[in-house]
Amino acid sequence: MGVKKMSASEKVILLVEDNPDDEALTLRAFEKNHIRNPVVVVRDGAEALDWLFARGAHADRPPIDPQVVLLDLKLPKLNGMEVLQRIRAEERTRFLPVVILTSSREDQDIATGYQLGANSYVVKPTDSKKFAQIIGDVGYYWLTVNQRPQS
Repeated sequence: MGVKKMSASEKVILLVEDNPDDEALTLRAFEKNHIRNPVVVVRDGAEALDWLFARGAHADRPPIDPQVVLLDLKLPKLNGMEVLQRIRAEERTRFLPVVILTSSREDQDIATGYQLGANSYVVKPTDSKKFAQIIGDVGYYWLTVNQRPQS
């Protein structure tokens, strides 16, 4: 479900989002903020893990790890916390930046997200202008400012 053909030198964004409206809003926000990185969209927790670990329907994908994962919490099949837990359990993805991008403001969700190793927890604003600004800030930081160790 990648938006365009990817090369190993590109900083890919993995968007894990089951809501088509939130997906469209996020993609528009990237565009509005001139974030032109390839975006791979997966729509449930199981597909997110299949894409990350190149298995199942994604077994033949190029061997590229995303620069950042934007992870919703309320997902079908496996919820976002389960996905995060499995990402952190694997040596190859242990330090992969994961930003929880969700509508939940629940203290328990925030605490659990950080306990499981989220790098950031961002609540989706309901205002589209604020949402676009936040996505721009998140994209700028994780794609430009943040430095990751070489794998």
